[in-house]
Amino acid sequence: MLVDPEIPQNTGSIARLTAATKSKLHLVGKLGFRIDEHAVRRAGVDYWHLVELEQHQDFEHFRAKMPETRLCLFSAVGTKSYLDAGFRPGDALVFGKESKGLDDALLERFPDDVYGIPTLGPVRSLNLANAVGIVLYEALRQIGAFSSTTLG
Repeated sequence: MLVDPEIPQNTGSIARLTAATKSKLHLVGKLGFRIDEHAVRRAGVDYWHLVELEQHQDFEHFRAKMPETRLCLFSAVGTKSYLDAGFRPGDALVFGKESKGLDDALLERFPDDVYGIPTLGPVRSLNLANAVGIVLYEALRQIGAFSSTTLG
């Protein structure tokens, strides 16, 4: 789930990841671009027809539609590693906008569900598309999604 994504190329790359992993992509809130924008389509190449996409006007709309969904929020200020999240099928992996991440109010609402990606170098944060790829593949590994998958 991307909350208020701003950069079309990141969203296109993430859409391609979701197509490759048969994961659903939820876009929540205000987008910093049009979903049919060339940069979004180009980053997703020719896989858009494989993307299971759902848009929500805001986070509350998503929660009302899926109230029982377990949330795993990701932030540069997360104090627990994503490796320790204990992912389960059906979890919503929640990422914020590129410039500011998730709103403080959302992080404060779910304090036990906020994770980060450890880094070894002196960088403040990772690119959104890279962060989603790291976490998504670890979540799928933890739930055994790749036990009989062809590499490619």
